[in-house]
Amino acid sequence: MKNFENEPLSYWLDSTEKTNYPSLDKDINTDVVIIGGGIAGITSGFILKERGLNVVILEVDNILEGTTARTTAKVTSQHNLMYNKLIKEMGEDYARKYLQANEDAIDFIKQIIKEKNIDCDFTELPAYVYTTTDKYIKDIKDEVIAVQKLGKDAVFVETLDLPFNVKGAIKFENQAQFHPRKYLLKLSKEINSNGSYIYEKTKVVDIKDEKTVKVITSNENIISAKKVIIATHFPIENFRGLYFSRMYTERSYILGALSKDSIPNGMYISAEKPIRSLRYQNYNDKKMLLIGGDGHKTGQGENTKKHYNNLKKFAEENFEIESIPYRWSTQDCMPMDDIPFIGKITSNSENIFLSTGFKKWGMTNATAGAMILADIITNGKSPYSEVFSPSRFNIKGSISNFIKENLNVGYEFIKGKLKTGNIDIEVATGQGKVVDLNGKRVGFYKDTEGKTYIVDTTCTHLGCELSWNDAEKSWDCPCHGSRFSYDGTILEGPALHELSVKIIDD
Repeated sequence: MKNFENEPLSYWLDSTEKTNYPSLDKDINTDVVIIGGGIAGITSGFILKERGLNVVILEVDNILEGTTARTTAKVTSQHNLMYNKLIKEMGEDYARKYLQANEDAIDFIKQIIKEKNIDCDFTELPAYVYTTTDKYIKDIKDEVIAVQKLGKDAVFVETLDLPFNVKGAIKFENQAQFHPRKYLLKLSKEINSNGSYIYEKTKVVDIKDEKTVKVITSNENIISAKKVIIATHFPIENFRGLYFSRMYTERSYILGALSKDSIPNGMYISAEKPIRSLRYQNYNDKKMLLIGGDGHKTGQGENTKKHYNNLKKFAEENFEIESIPYRWSTQDCMPMDDIPFIGKITSNSENIFLSTGFKKWGMTNATAGAMILADIITNGKSPYSEVFSPSRFNIKGSISNFIKENLNVGYEFIKGKLKTGNIDIEVATGQGKVVDLNGKRVGFYKDTEGKTYIVDTTCTHLGCELSWNDAEKSWDCPCHGSRFSYDGTILEGPALHELSVKIIDD
């Protein structure tokens, strides 16, 4: 298996039907506007509607096709090795509430699946953080002690159902995995009726924080509401809260592989880097192995094809692989102190709320976020507000990362401006590169029909220079994670405006 025979494609997307909700074409009023149709937005809308409010969900593309459709879909409160660190930096009470919020999210998902009779491959399994080296044994044992101190059953184990030797692992019981789109598509149908609506292909360009909040679309339609939840993957607000300086983005990769070997019956992630994540997924009459990892900062992965190849090499070294029918990549927002931003977008904002920064654990963190925001909006408070508050400032946990990551942004900004393009403007079919065209740095891409797309490689967010991502055929921002298709359209925010493009036919 020297080469991949397929283009990147998410199994979650390929195994479910595409949605077809209408675009908004008029001014409307509602109780709560939710911007973003991923797991955070859909779950928020579902809970708020269940509590008697009218909601409107606005999605710039189709719902549930972003990061939610490109996850490993582990439903777990085990978020790698974080609880011992969290106790040291923020104290036991803070760590206990973070853990409990995610345990509540697991229980919520389990309960809703049962109540609504949702067929979504929900399976309860243990989750493990393992190591293959002696270096992380103490860290894992310390994590076991920390988690037990917080009241969660966790144990240290020395053997696992894996085809390679491990030195040890922490085991979380009563965790789960599922098919995220099968679950959330059912919730979306529950939302879209009786005064609540989902609108797709509807782009938000402004939010006016007045007594009645006004959300304005690119078609100049206005949605008036009492409250607004921004549940876009990266906040569409540049300056309220300055979240672009408080988070960075990472891309990671997943293979869906069929193997002749028996598939491990659990969810696994390595303590050491490069990360290797494993779980199975029911696939026809077989079990498909999902292998994830090999993450890097967005726009800073050099030849991005190598990350898929690294995972393929790992798969072939440890399993007798028959085929790899699926592969895809995802993007995660990484807060400096590892805790999501869930709550009022700023301390003095009473009507605009935020849910973002789930790191690599969006299934439970996003669900917890929806529960927290629903409590705040309907009851005025949540027991977890302080932990996830976007206005928090954790000196121990974030100041060093804040300095490091923003220095990295500055470095990438300057490096991009100084770097010149290739003077050779010839590009092969299916390839992209940065070229110097009459003294201006531009991006070239040639498609299979002979069309050449020439784009301005300056990110429309805050002006960083974009890098070519060969694995996904996209232009990626190394500063704040915006991504654009080869034709200049937006794939990932926080950018709100497309790249200028010129198309030349051969």
